[in-house]
Amino acid sequence: MHINIFWFRRDLRLHDNAGLYHALKSNNPVLPIFIFDTNILDQLPQKADRRVTFIHDALKQMQQQLSETGSTLQAFHDTPLNAFKLLAQQYTIEQVFTNHDYEPYARERDEAIAQFLQQHNIAFHTYKDQVIFEKEEVVKDDGKPYTVFTPYSRKWKAALNEFYLKSYSTEKYFYNFYQQSIKPVPTLKSIGFEETGASFPSATFDNNIIQEYDQRRDFPAIAGTSRLGVHLRFGTISVRQLAKQATQLNDTFLNELIWRDFFQMILWHFPHVGKGKAFKAEYDFIQWRNKEDEFARWCAGNTGYPIVDAGMRELNATGFMHNRVRMITASFLAKHLLIDWRWGEAYFAEKLLDFDLASNNGNWQWAAGCGCDAAPYFRIFNPHLQTKKFDPQLAYIRQWVPELNELTYPTPIVDHEMARKRCLETYKKALER
Repeated sequence: MHINIFWFRRDLRLHDNAGLYHALKSNNPVLPIFIFDTNILDQLPQKADRRVTFIHDALKQMQQQLSETGSTLQAFHDTPLNAFKLLAQQYTIEQVFTNHDYEPYARERDEAIAQFLQQHNIAFHTYKDQVIFEKEEVVKDDGKPYTVFTPYSRKWKAALNEFYLKSYSTEKYFYNFYQQSIKPVPTLKSIGFEETGASFPSATFDNNIIQEYDQRRDFPAIAGTSRLGVHLRFGTISVRQLAKQATQLNDTFLNELIWRDFFQMILWHFPHVGKGKAFKAEYDFIQWRNKEDEFARWCAGNTGYPIVDAGMRELNATGFMHNRVRMITASFLAKHLLIDWRWGEAYFAEKLLDFDLASNNGNWQWAAGCGCDAAPYFRIFNPHLQTKKFDPQLAYIRQWVPELNELTYPTPIVDHEMARKRCLETYKKALER
């Protein structure tokens, strides 16, 4: 039997999935596959990784849904190239469908797979799914990419219409899944990972949170954010569905979704930012102090700055950190301690449940002053004022720093005014080269 394949990556859902929709509408039964990519997994430092648990849970949920259609997910633990070599031996494949991924590794991976499939006369189709606008869809009038968010967001909103928010009705074509008995999803242990016992935010979102987002999002002690980051990252919800809600409910929330598109577009047009380079090359001349003992204290949440420590402890314990606190902790590392932002970027990449290369890199470069549309280098968050403004009752801080008023709590790692002055001098010196 001739079949087509749909390859799940960061789109772990059956509903409103662009590539899956086109696959199911095609002329052959569709075999759904997922690859636990050893090129990625072998680089993860922890074998108890919450994100792998999240992916595994999502696959089991999809497997249950697929079994109700008489189909099954075929999962591999291998390199993508090896997985497709096996598939080409097992089946007569006409076409492979998947959704776009904009990261440097993903682009190289997809190019290698496309070449292999072409050698076997198998067509390879990819579709836009994880963003509303991509690549060259929102650019300046002269065709060049935007590097400043505000004009990009204006053009983005002007271009938006119902077409871009329309759901893909995959359910109508579920009958076209390839019929076979269930193939169990490999256990975490069999792919070299451990159960984490982590609990994850719900994929259902509260309209009240979105409606009040602009008023409540900056206060880490209250449940004022959607916690949907991990679901957007791995595609267990549709960005089209969420954007449609946001257009009706709250412009500030919509702007956060536009930031996602913006950073993916930046990564696509300027791939050097995903390979360890500053967006603005002159910032690569900064003489970072890079004190390993200070970095260790920042990682552990022992800097003596309560709002910073609360954020880092929340991250270490849960894989989540409130967005306002992410900005404070990132600014503190790069500007108070003069530690290379790449160190912080890598630490967040290891710990964040919703880690996404484009957004993580974009926001770290923003905080360090070296990115597109970044906070100017002389804007240095004062942790005390941030606390006074966004956690005035210390409710968030006391949750994560219970020893706040005890002798065991460390004295500040650095004096704010001295650190601010040192940062300004260091940045100025590098930028005047």
